[in-house]
Amino acid sequence: MLEITSTQNPKIKRLVDLRDRAERDKSDLFLIEGYRELLRAVDAAWKMETLFICEELFLGSNEGALLKKATEQGAGLIQCSKKVFEKISYRDRPDGLIAIAPQRHLDFGSLKRLSKNSSPFYVIAEAIEKPGNLGTILRSSDAVGVDGLIVCDRCTDIYNPNVVRASVGTLFTVPTLEARGRETLDWLKEQNIAIVAATPHAKTSFTEVDLTRGIAIAMGTEQLGLSDLWMKEAAIQVSIPMRGVADSLNVAMATTLLLYETLRQREAKRQHG
Repeated sequence: MLEITSTQNPKIKRLVDLRDRAERDKSDLFLIEGYRELLRAVDAAWKMETLFICEELFLGSNEGALLKKATEQGAGLIQCSKKVFEKISYRDRPDGLIAIAPQRHLDFGSLKRLSKNSSPFYVIAEAIEKPGNLGTILRSSDAVGVDGLIVCDRCTDIYNPNVVRASVGTLFTVPTLEARGRETLDWLKEQNIAIVAATPHAKTSFTEVDLTRGIAIAMGTEQLGLSDLWMKEAAIQVSIPMRGVADSLNVAMATTLLLYETLRQREAKRQHG
């Protein structure tokens, strides 16, 4: 196995460059760091180009099985010294595993084919600025089993290393695509999917509307909320009751509440026929 001991090695420089969005967009590659994230990637058969490892930093005894599965899927292994790995890691406490992988780009046709639900349940994330929020929305989407996440008019790309990290690898389990707002709205109309817009100004609580039909829950930017484009097209507008001085929640937290209310209603409907 090739071992790299210099931070000036071209392979190391190439990896570090992928922290930059422009380089990710240009190369169509991205970084996956961490045992849990990589495990979910290989379980989802997401092939990796190269896997950089530092055994000295491994946290447990399960890494061997992960490496075996990754190499069987075609990943090349490169051993790094501890000094080099700490240079390429973007974590405070690296666990000795980081990979370069190709991006995947779904389209609306793929999203529809992947859904097995007669009343699909989508999440729209419009212009979310903070990678941590987008990653958390992915994690919550995975938890409730959404049919897909559509990132509209992106501010942060779904392959940002901090999105991958915050999602704890659920980027690889939730069908996710990036699209423009207008084309997304047109597709949702074609599929007869009702848009549910969350806004502090709505008079109806999110627990008082029927979320068991085919829906797309639309969430907007952290500072300004949903744009007029989405508010005008929404069939349903809902709010989250606020009893304190704050008039809204963090977008990831608000999304999670709406997702679990949707799951609750659907589970109740299923149980009662």
